[in-house]
Amino acid sequence: MPTLGEVLPRLLQDMGIDTVFGIPGVHTVELYRGLPATKLRHITPRHEQGAGFMADGYARVSGRPAACFIISGPGMTNITTAMGQAYADSIPMLVISSVLNRDEIGRGEGRLHELKDQSATAEGVAAWSHTVMSPADLPAVLNRAAATFNSARPRPVHIELPLDVIVAEAGDLQLGPSVPCRPAPDAAAIGRAADMLRGAKRPLMIVGGGASGAPEAIRRLADILGAPVVPTINAKGILPPDHPLLIGSLLPQPPVLDELAAADVVLAIGTELGETDTLLMGGYPQIDGALIRIDIEAEQLTRNAAPTLGIVSDAGAAATALAEALKGPALHDGASRADRLRRAALEDVDPAYAAHGRILTRLAGEFPGLIVAGDSTQPVYGANMTYDAPQPRSYFNSSTGFGTLGYGLPAASGAKLACPDRPVVSLIGDGAFQFTLPELATAVELGLPLPILLWNNQGYGEIKTYMAERQIPQIGVDIYTPDFQAITKGFGANAVKADSLDALIMALKTAFAADGPTVIELDDAKARTW
Repeated sequence: MPTLGEVLPRLLQDMGIDTVFGIPGVHTVELYRGLPATKLRHITPRHEQGAGFMADGYARVSGRPAACFIISGPGMTNITTAMGQAYADSIPMLVISSVLNRDEIGRGEGRLHELKDQSATAEGVAAWSHTVMSPADLPAVLNRAAATFNSARPRPVHIELPLDVIVAEAGDLQLGPSVPCRPAPDAAAIGRAADMLRGAKRPLMIVGGGASGAPEAIRRLADILGAPVVPTINAKGILPPDHPLLIGSLLPQPPVLDELAAADVVLAIGTELGETDTLLMGGYPQIDGALIRIDIEAEQLTRNAAPTLGIVSDAGAAATALAEALKGPALHDGASRADRLRRAALEDVDPAYAAHGRILTRLAGEFPGLIVAGDSTQPVYGANMTYDAPQPRSYFNSSTGFGTLGYGLPAASGAKLACPDRPVVSLIGDGAFQFTLPELATAVELGLPLPILLWNNQGYGEIKTYMAERQIPQIGVDIYTPDFQAITKGFGANAVKADSLDALIMALKTAFAADGPTVIELDDAKARTW
């Protein structure tokens, strides 16, 4: 009879997962016994945090979850940071870990990898955590995970398997019927929303990452409504850069904030309206008019901004229904309004931030289909406001939500694994690069033609500026800067420096054709003038 550990890979394949990120350990080796009998691809990162970031990047560009095999104890505490980033940004991820034998859990006997309450630790950064106490229970738990990923707000799910359950006889376990459909909007609520929008004189749309899977529906609705559109960072690309209704991710700029306050009806779809979502750090948008919010999670409609009308629904389904209810000639000619707002908002943008947007815009033009996986670093902060991605799921970073460092390299690797035929770059600072530098070895091992744009400002430049502006002594931000060219070559990767935008483009052309990753080092002082 096959064991649970042996059956698990087949069940994962049956639920649509094709990639597993994991580092085998004595508590998880039995999960690997059945891998050769499946088509699952196993990727070995150099740290469990890297495994989680890779799974995050994989899901962001593909819309599909990957799995992580994680040992109990330190493996779980290592991956919780990555789970926290995915949780904050509503990214699906299936984390499967071992845990002590059933009769040892919670006893504090000093067992190997023992954690006081592993499930509770994981649950703080997961949609939910479940301990499988019998092999027969596993299919139902996996079905529940699939329902979370496909029919609810997608977030990490943690399933822990006691050591004695992993090796228990499992028999012929099968997954249940198909997962539930995504929630559709209430017809009466759509009718009421349509009436409110028909009567609007000055409507405005805010679109979030929850709508990234339905760009056509959002574009059709925007065109029918004729209202200017503000995408959040994770919604970039839903409207292409040349769309006449696109303002851009410029909500923190005074002209856009004034317009938001003046709008008589605001339609917000798939967005938390939180501070990292809108870039309004330390506050929330002021909305004086009527607010229609559409979100897949009912509880979210009670947070940050109370709606006049809240609709629980999949973003695409609601946008489609609302466009159908409003169909006809465009209700407003919002193009001139959007253009005026965009121009006014860009007038007082920091010149360095404007440079960051120009650089990525040029790269996107040179390399069609470009995916940018960014970290929490200065050029990312600038591009968050001033770069308009050509398509959805092609620009993302860790400055949103949890705001972790070290994300950019492993997340880009995960994105490249998910989309091998598209150009992918990592955009990361020299400080953040040192958080997950060993994942360069993973990219070398996999032969990923992955350029890493290393923005070198000799330390934690953004925090140093933040401290200086507040007259705080700049302590701990001028860190030792190693020789990244030598380190990169030591890992077996390629390393170059680029001192102009044209040189960067030439370096990228070479890097995309290489048989492994390339670190392209950019000097902050020079690059911000490009």
